Amino acid sequence: MDLNQGIVRLEAGETKNAEGRTVYLDAELSQIFEQQYEARKRQKKLTPYVFPNKEGSGKLKDFRGTWMAACKKAGIGKKLFHDFRRTAVRNMIRSGIPERVAMMISGHKTRSVFDRYNIVSDSDLKMAARMQEEYLKSATVTKSVTIVDFEEKKGSTATLDNSD
Repeated sequence: MDLNQGIVRLEAGETKNAEGRTVYLDAELSQIFEQQYEARKRQKKLTPYVFPNKEGSGKLKDFRGTWMAACKKAGIGKKLFHDFRRTAVRNMIRSGIPERVAMMISGHKTRSVFDRYNIVSDSDLKMAARMQEEYLKSATVTKSVTIVDFEEKKGSTATLDNSD
């Protein structure tokens, strides 16, 4: 993690698909990680790990117990950490991030697997109908015209010159 640049680097071999990637942090996450860093610095428990063990002396070996305790403390019931990957994908798409960029951030290599995370709900379909309606209303042009039958002036003759 590089707090100065606001990025997290996931090294090759450390991710589910074994490919490395860089994730840019938004302001909220940057602030949370900065606060955690400052707290560890005050406690003199700095390690190279973003999620250290309970003693703050090394790597967290098993995230599941810590995760379940955090869910309980937050009052959200039992949630699988992996569920939030789907939430992240949906949030990225709904916020207008191009699908290919969302795939790179989430680490999905194939469209078929990505689509399993990008679940379309009834509210998505309703929103699509509203968006299409708004587009069609803005694209519809109504013009009033009057059709006039122009009679030729008396005595004039119309000629066509096709010599060119």
